[in-house]
Amino acid sequence: MQQLISFLVGIFVLILAFPVGDLLAKFTKEELKEGQKWFKIILLISLIGVIASLLFKNDALLFVFLFITIVTSRSLKKKK
Repeated sequence: MQQLISFLVGIFVLILAFPVGDLLAKFTKEELKEGQKWFKIILLISLIGVIASLLFKNDALLFVFLFITIVTSRSLKKKK
């Protein structure tokens, strides 16, 4: 039961990452233009973190890295 609640909370937080990424893109347009390469590096590092957390079976890190991946990718996507 504890794992189910943790999983549902994690999914809820990941769903919240979509509007957070959109808000970041909306309010930081100048930074997105100048720091696009840094956002891509953050995206790459977080994807590597997702894979590593899957290999080490660490759910907390998995959700953290997935949140960062979603927010960063939404920010980059909104730039265009």
